Amino acid sequence: MIEFEFPFAFLLLPMPFLVFWLLPVAPQSQNSILKIPFYQALSEFKVARGARSNSSIPRIILLFVIWLLLLSAMAKPVWLAEEIVLPAKGRDLMLAVDVSGSMQQKDMQIQGQPVNRLILVKSVLKTFIEKRQGDRLGLILFGSNAYLQTPLTFDLQTLNEFLMEAEIGIAGEATAIGDAIGLAIKRLQNRPDNSRVLILLTDGRNNAGAVEPLQAARLAKEKSLKIYTIGIGADEMEVPGIFGSPFFSQNINPSADLDESTLKQIAEITGGLYFRAKDAQSLASIYQTLDTLETFEAEHLSFRPKKSLYYWLLGTAVVISWLYCLFILSSQRFQKLKNNQQNRNPESLLSEKISNGGNS
Repeated sequence: MIEFEFPFAFLLLPMPFLVFWLLPVAPQSQNSILKIPFYQALSEFKVARGARSNSSIPRIILLFVIWLLLLSAMAKPVWLAEEIVLPAKGRDLMLAVDVSGSMQQKDMQIQGQPVNRLILVKSVLKTFIEKRQGDRLGLILFGSNAYLQTPLTFDLQTLNEFLMEAEIGIAGEATAIGDAIGLAIKRLQNRPDNSRVLILLTDGRNNAGAVEPLQAARLAKEKSLKIYTIGIGADEMEVPGIFGSPFFSQNINPSADLDESTLKQIAEITGGLYFRAKDAQSLASIYQTLDTLETFEAEHLSFRPKKSLYYWLLGTAVVISWLYCLFILSSQRFQKLKNNQQNRNPESLLSEKISNGGNS
């Protein structure tokens, strides 16, 4: 479908005819410095108004076509494609990921290969982030301190890249859960009440920072911030014996430092939920559940892609004008040569031949 964004440009369509009928014919001077074929053709046509010649009418039609093309380009035609509907979910999700020293524990597996906890979190979070099209997501990394790695943004690809670049110990070796919650409150407090959500993942207990986790949770409740907490880490892990052999190996609990009680209270105070991720499958299932719980469909947005077409019309008008000018120049040159040949008499031709013969 073609649409003109400035259709009022077509009000100028009769302007050449008004100029033709209302303005007097300019006197023709033999010493004119500049001659414009468009107005010259109009003047000749006006002089011959009583008896229009067959050669002037096609020229006037051609000039009018050029004028129509220029007006059409001025009206800015655009091609409207089919309507595209975009879902607007309206959620502001802040992700807080623990990058303390304990996250390097290799008690997780991806496709049968042992990996540390942070690598697994990156792998699962990547898919979760990609599914949140239409939402604004932010990323907080915390260890001994909490840092805002990515503010709330619709650019999920960039957020994923920053997550992939996160390294263990980048924020310190300890764990400041309360500070991470406090930073999330600060970044989400100006957002709508029903869209403030924090997903906090950790494998330990709060042992650093200036704010206690439960105190931060009560403040989060006052600010209408819902917090989902995730405790990550396996319940059991086999430690090989001497020189990596099965002799004297033992099973340990690598998640002994995980403070599940505090994480459950944080979620309960703020109206969220607590989840336990013991392996890759359970962590992926948790994020699938969160994706379902925090899907909020708002009013759908739609738009129609536009493609501008004015340059085709403008280019056509320029090409036709260029060809017309070439035609006028060639016609004038041909007429001049023809007139020169008619003005040459036999005596001049004979003298020219004699002079040429003498020179040779």
